[in-house]
Amino acid sequence: MPTISVNQDLIAKLLDVHGLKHNIDEVSDQLPLLGTDIDRCDKDVLDIEIFPNRPDLLSGETLSRAIRSFIHHQNSGPELQVSKGNITMTVDPELKHIRPIILGAVVKNIDLEKLGIQSDEFIKSLMDHQEKLHFALGRGRKRASIGVHDLSTIAPPFRVKAVSGEQKFVPLAMEEPMSINEILENHPKGIDYAHLLDGFNKFPVIIDSKDNILSFPPIINGNQTTVTASTKDFFIDVTGWDFRSCEASLMLIALQLQELGGSIESVNITNCDGVEQVFPNGKPVEHVLPTNMLDGLLGRELNEQELTKSINRMGGKFISRNSEQIKLEMPRWRFDILHPVDLVEDIAIGHGFEDLGEDIPRSPMTAKPRGDANLLRRIRDSMQGLGMMQIQSLTLSNDDDQFNLVRWSNVGEVTRITNPITIDHTLLRQYLLPGLLRLLSSNRHHDLPQSVFELGTVVRDHKNSSRLAFLVAERTGGFAAIRGRIQAFLRDLGANEYEVQPLPDNEGPWLAGRAAKIIVNGNHIGCFGEIDPHVAEHFELKVPMNGAEFCLYEIAKAIPDPV
Repeated sequence: MPTISVNQDLIAKLLDVHGLKHNIDEVSDQLPLLGTDIDRCDKDVLDIEIFPNRPDLLSGETLSRAIRSFIHHQNSGPELQVSKGNITMTVDPELKHIRPIILGAVVKNIDLEKLGIQSDEFIKSLMDHQEKLHFALGRGRKRASIGVHDLSTIAPPFRVKAVSGEQKFVPLAMEEPMSINEILENHPKGIDYAHLLDGFNKFPVIIDSKDNILSFPPIINGNQTTVTASTKDFFIDVTGWDFRSCEASLMLIALQLQELGGSIESVNITNCDGVEQVFPNGKPVEHVLPTNMLDGLLGRELNEQELTKSINRMGGKFISRNSEQIKLEMPRWRFDILHPVDLVEDIAIGHGFEDLGEDIPRSPMTAKPRGDANLLRRIRDSMQGLGMMQIQSLTLSNDDDQFNLVRWSNVGEVTRITNPITIDHTLLRQYLLPGLLRLLSSNRHHDLPQSVFELGTVVRDHKNSSRLAFLVAERTGGFAAIRGRIQAFLRDLGANEYEVQPLPDNEGPWLAGRAAKIIVNGNHIGCFGEIDPHVAEHFELKVPMNGAEFCLYEIAKAIPDPV
């Protein structure tokens, strides 16, 4: 979860603008009720963990707005105050297949001196907020990326077009022009985010009426538009592939600047389809909540006064209630509201949980042990008896770890993540052993031997399956050592008769000629062997290792449970 650090002085100044007194003890006691964890709250600094569902709290300014309504019960309202602007931005049709969503906003008349805020602190806060939104909403700038510019240094109208990699401009924090290809290869931001533009031979740039480049999204701004201590008027651009992420990012940056006294103006945009649009749209979103859902989940009926107070504390607005439905308005930047149950949660938080109703389960709670409970216990006892420590690794993995690096083929269809957050977590695992290799890779600086096992779930052909894997790193380990462990394990399970058959070379992570599969009562229950050093190198491991992986279903089928 992202953590933000806010000076208490900033919160005090922002609350004072609205006639409120900042009480640090009150913040320490009540703010966690909003769904945040406070790491530090003293007279100087508030360090707070923001839950992933509340990206609207990722800056000191937007957090202060929430404090006004939640703690001080001052109605902040769900709308964003936007006046009509006259700046236009045209998006070329070519951008439809490069970076199709382009939004913009203008914020004017920021006066930090009036608030007594240091300009360097403000710029740092603005940049921090931008990067946290890139992570929380933008998914590493893929869904949305934000550019903030000094409006006084550029000349509207603006145009977004596709250019070749030879196009040059001076990127942020540089003094000499660089081509786009050079930026992608050599500039720190280009190196970090070049993968977002893989496969493209043309790239998006935002230019003004004098052909100056404002931004090369999603990589970097132009140096000319750098925000400085003297900047009072801002132009914000947001580009990406997901409209909701882009819109929320645009509104939250604008909201941060508005909390500092800025006035927001709209930008008229002609998108890549030729449709004219105006952003930002400051109107709140109307939600309809079934009355019986709210009453049923909360355990009691809230009257209109209670509903008004509850939803106002959460930055929303109560509209009406009847026997069928409740109408509410919530801010458009509340990206996390996806379902009526999210509104129920907000109302419960806003009201408080102290006097909500009580309920008891409507069905018997008689428990029954799992069918494989005794088998799992026996396996754990055996593994621990062999000196191994049980671990639990992530069920999310990737093609390299699961297949390419360990030379295993996929079993049936692979269950993939539609919108993975990182390249390391793109699918649900089919094998356990790669996770153990990653664990030992992380522990490679610790003393040997290291022995671990995992009982976990894999997903094969979109179906869950239970497996066992263990891995041992030891200086003197070899095939004899792993075979001894397998014999002891099978003896513990009660398998007195079994076959050990050689595995073909290059089938799995095993060293050629030093691996085998186990057959019990005609069932192939698993395989074991020494880890091939070439495989180990991929995981930055240089010590002898041996391991095994089993299918629990096949074990249960082949070896009768004595109980």
